[in-house]
Amino acid sequence: MKISKNISLIALVFFVQICFGQKNDSKQLIGKVVEHSTPIEGINIINNRTQVATVSDSEGNFSMQVKEGDVLVFSAVNLEPQNHRVVSGDLYPNILVVKMTAKEVALKEVVVNENANITAENLGIIPYGQKKYTPAERKVYTATSTSVDKLLNAISGRTTMLKKEVNVEKKEALFRKLEYLFEENYYTDRLKIPVDDIKGFQLFCVDDADFAVSLNSKNKTMSMFLITDLARKYLTILENEK
Repeated sequence: MKISKNISLIALVFFVQICFGQKNDSKQLIGKVVEHSTPIEGINIINNRTQVATVSDSEGNFSMQVKEGDVLVFSAVNLEPQNHRVVSGDLYPNILVVKMTAKEVALKEVVVNENANITAENLGIIPYGQKKYTPAERKVYTATSTSVDKLLNAISGRTTMLKKEVNVEKKEALFRKLEYLFEENYYTDRLKIPVDDIKGFQLFCVDDADFAVSLNSKNKTMSMFLITDLARKYLTILENEK
């Protein structure tokens, strides 16, 4: 009877040591999630082994108990998912930096004419390859097409006025593209732009030459990268106006 009790006691001690040993294998991992060096808030992080999950804070920081060899999965709606296998160099006091990238999303196309294949060129109204002018560009061309016109309109200032109309027209086209590019909650939740200032911020963006190029080339990844920096600048302007 005494021998049986001793065996049970030894088994209990052995079991406790195993449990504590397994617990002590876990170590704290501290990390930071960024996109192009910009901290990202709200990234979902899950440990595939334990199924324990956490979310990055406003500075992109997170912490989690892990073991070497654990696989962490990083995900967000607008970013490409990322997997990372934990190695000894990732563990505290070191900081794991996880770089994520935006998903490639095609810009929305707006169909304004179902008979898009019917053009002035197809109908023989104008020759193929002839430059097409917008209404404002056509006015500038007319005002500067002859030497006399150039001189008279330069003196009167009409050419300068017409060229300004062209710039306004181009910015209006960029503004319409930007309106379809992001949902309202992208501005308020991701970029922290107040809802009442979204239109003003969009006008601020289309004035930026690099951002205008990204819109015209339909490069949403570049647009998302540039608009983050533009948002910081615009918020600074709003703060200074208070």
